[in-house]
Amino acid sequence: ISDLHKDAKCAMPFNIGHQLCMFCDLRPSLCNGTGTCFTKCTISSTCADANEICVTIWRKNETGFSLETLCHDPVLPLYGILLDDYNSTTCVMKERNLTSGMAYVCSCSNEDECNDNLLFNTTKVPLMSTILVSLLPLLVTGIVVAGMFHWYLVNRRRQLSQEWENKLKLRKPKASGLDCSDPCAIMVDDDGSDSSSTHANSLNHNTEPLPIELDLLVGKGRFAQVYKAKLKHTTSNQFETVAVKIFPYEEYASWKNEKDIFSNTDLRHENVLHFLTAEERKVEKQYWLITAFQPRGNLQEYLTHHVISWEELQVLSSSLAQGVAHLHSDRLPCGRPKVPIVHRDLKSSNILVKNNLTCCLCDFGLALCLDSNLTVDDLANSGQVGTARYMAPEVLEARLNLENIESFKQTDIYSMALVLWEITSRCKAIGEVKAYEPAFGSKVREHPCVESMKDNVLRDRGRPEIPDSWLRHQGVAVICATMKECWDHDPEARLTAHCVAERLSEMEDELDKLSSRSSSAEKILEELKIPIAVDIPAKEVKISEIQNIIAVDSSVSDKK
Repeated sequence: ISDLHKDAKCAMPFNIGHQLCMFCDLRPSLCNGTGTCFTKCTISSTCADANEICVTIWRKNETGFSLETLCHDPVLPLYGILLDDYNSTTCVMKERNLTSGMAYVCSCSNEDECNDNLLFNTTKVPLMSTILVSLLPLLVTGIVVAGMFHWYLVNRRRQLSQEWENKLKLRKPKASGLDCSDPCAIMVDDDGSDSSSTHANSLNHNTEPLPIELDLLVGKGRFAQVYKAKLKHTTSNQFETVAVKIFPYEEYASWKNEKDIFSNTDLRHENVLHFLTAEERKVEKQYWLITAFQPRGNLQEYLTHHVISWEELQVLSSSLAQGVAHLHSDRLPCGRPKVPIVHRDLKSSNILVKNNLTCCLCDFGLALCLDSNLTVDDLANSGQVGTARYMAPEVLEARLNLENIESFKQTDIYSMALVLWEITSRCKAIGEVKAYEPAFGSKVREHPCVESMKDNVLRDRGRPEIPDSWLRHQGVAVICATMKECWDHDPEARLTAHCVAERLSEMEDELDKLSSRSSSAEKILEELKIPIAVDIPAKEVKISEIQNIIAVDSSVSDKK
């Protein structure tokens, strides 16, 4: 609270109708966040404004716990959230996502010092023995009914799958080609890695679950687990390999957001994970997302175990930029309007590597459709989301420009630049290749918090290091210049994803021409590797201009 409010509070200690609250600001606490505890605040104060209510905020940090007690007007945001439970006389702590991170918050009114006694868990523990004895007959009946229901579901699923497969045999094949006017068109990769969509998309997922057998746990995140699974054909012993992302019942919101993003047919693109269907598994009390399976795993795993060639660096970086450009675009290649999407959690572990070594984006649990109907309030309520290591400066300090939806795209561009650095760091063309490290490497902990990244990115203006040896390769120098423009501290100065994709494509064309003009492999290598450092331009430039810089520096070096 500001000094002005404190002064006002001291000047009006006995205002009639004003709330009396515990008021100790921020201080350490022994309260561990369970059960009931008291703030042990020794200062109480009458709120300066009649509209203000009592608030307590409990936080857990690296050294222990802290409590903040204060008065606040519920009409105004507090640390990025609006208080909505202040009409109670008791202070029930609820977990909220503040601009400074997760914390427990309670608010109350109509009783003096109501924010002193904190209730972390209001669920009363029942007398288990008494309840079990009284409910035993109902439990037995429930088990019998559940068994019969499961038997019905299994048999009904087999019957329904058989009917649909019989219909498929009578269906005539459709002409090839993807038409923007056809909302049911299916994007299939050139390498056939997404061919499993044929069987899955032909079944009626809205009535019965697909005949899927989970095989192997391949990934685990904050909200869900990912399994390699078998999509079985009921008429034969054949199956197709798919990926199943399983959310527990309490993560319904995350599942629904990702399902809604995936269900948008305009999302389909060769550099976006191919979505098959979503299911609510009531028997297992789970929510499922079923997608194509990529056996090479995510980009972080791939870079950890593989050193890549210059050609592979081109393919990985170019396909990544094309995937992000498709998300951000407001039009499809055919010209039809499309709602832009921002990922908001771009990182190497949320990017898969396909069989043809191109990237495809996945994990859209935090993604946001930039619909024109969204208001500033809608955008403000989206919160500070993402992974701290990859958060853009404006996200770290919660200063996103909500009046301009382009600002959300600019945060993706920053994250993409860090991923490009990770890919480049494992390329043979840079010279000595070190073991894989994520962006910022050992400068921060393995899982850094927001405050730690603020110190590194905001206070120190730190970015991943680009050694001089990287700039001796003409193509890598272009990628490094692109990185610097994409992680610029000023969001407005960053390139767009479309520009990055165009630049990388143009770079491939230019280097192909250079290669074709060379008479031998030795000459190509000599032209591509420059024995001097190249200053990376601070602003957006064309490929030809970067080549001119390199050419001038080379001639100066020769004269010397």
